Amino acid sequence: MPKYSKSSFFLILIIIGLIFTSGIMVGLFIPKFFPDSSIHSKDKEINQLFEPFFQAWDIVKEQYLWQPVDEVAMMRGAIRGMMESLDDPDSAYMDPEEYEALNTTLQGEYTGIGAWVDTTGDYLVIISPMPNSPAEEVGLKPGDKVVMISGEDVTYLDPALVLERILGPAGTYISISVQREGENEPLIFKIKREVILIPSLESELIEENIGYVRLYTFGANSSDELLDAYTKLIKEGATGLILDLRNNTGGYVDTAVEIVSLFIPSGTILIEEWADGSTNEYKATGNPVAPEIPLVLLVNEGSASASEITAGALQDYHRAIILGSQTFGKGLIQNWIPLQNDNGAIRVTIARWLTPDGRQIQENGLTPDVLVEITEKDIEDQFDAQLEEAKKQISQLINRND
Repeated sequence: MPKYSKSSFFLILIIIGLIFTSGIMVGLFIPKFFPDSSIHSKDKEINQLFEPFFQAWDIVKEQYLWQPVDEVAMMRGAIRGMMESLDDPDSAYMDPEEYEALNTTLQGEYTGIGAWVDTTGDYLVIISPMPNSPAEEVGLKPGDKVVMISGEDVTYLDPALVLERILGPAGTYISISVQREGENEPLIFKIKREVILIPSLESELIEENIGYVRLYTFGANSSDELLDAYTKLIKEGATGLILDLRNNTGGYVDTAVEIVSLFIPSGTILIEEWADGSTNEYKATGNPVAPEIPLVLLVNEGSASASEITAGALQDYHRAIILGSQTFGKGLIQNWIPLQNDNGAIRVTIARWLTPDGRQIQENGLTPDVLVEITEKDIEDQFDAQLEEAKKQISQLINRND
């Protein structure tokens, strides 16, 4: 079977879209506008490749018992099947509703249970509940795998579809069963959906000279908001900063670059590595506002993607003390490409990223400089052992500077 480049696959996808939206056969369309013999050859090759597909398409349209068939659903199913054939859990197709739902977490508000999730594996996995959310209130925890919704087994569904079922109108209830590590039987939670206001960050002066910023997501405005929070804390007397990235599942790579650039004067922040071995380096912007302030970063198993980019860069430059527990290990880069005519989007893994020192994060995560685990007793006592240790570490850095 012929092998095709990435660009060829997108060409095929566009051609399929033309077939379904205009009804013009590829064999008639391309020769009319592109009489060149090489185009004819490529057209013939594509026709031969897709002949079984169109044969199956016609059989379903003509012989399937329950007519008429939903051609749009068939088209979307074909794209979904193509993406699944890549055997890459991070590459996927999303219909328009799914695509819109997954983008809401960077837009400030959505209706659901209030949890950051991972949709790249075999299950929908809770990375962390959002603060003061229905998910946090009922006791969902990082690592919980969603196995049933309202009594229905969803382990066979694409995690993105499971997420779509969880979303719904505010005020309605949903029953979610999760498999939790250490538990023999699934745990069942009845959760009321609410309008979830997604915070970007919160900040406060937790001691007379220690500033604290909890960054929840790497949204479009997060770097500006962090700069504003930092400026305010400095005016209030902060001489050291704790940046809390725990349970921050990431967001925009560019935002991570902007945030790291606040704390280092120059240098590489991350390295993109492509399939052919070529690389692309993201550099600091060269406009640091806090290149010397003592800095501690808090991370945990819910810190992923852009959080790991930030922590990895600051760790490699020895610019901050990384404190907490092993991070999630999300080091692949996906590109979301919207399809024409509002037909959703495909997410394609295009590269992986490495830290400035060339460390691979995918499936490995980052090991903190200071390892502090949260115990069950800490949870019961509502004691944040990681934050308390961060206070000690930042105080030592401040005193050392003095």
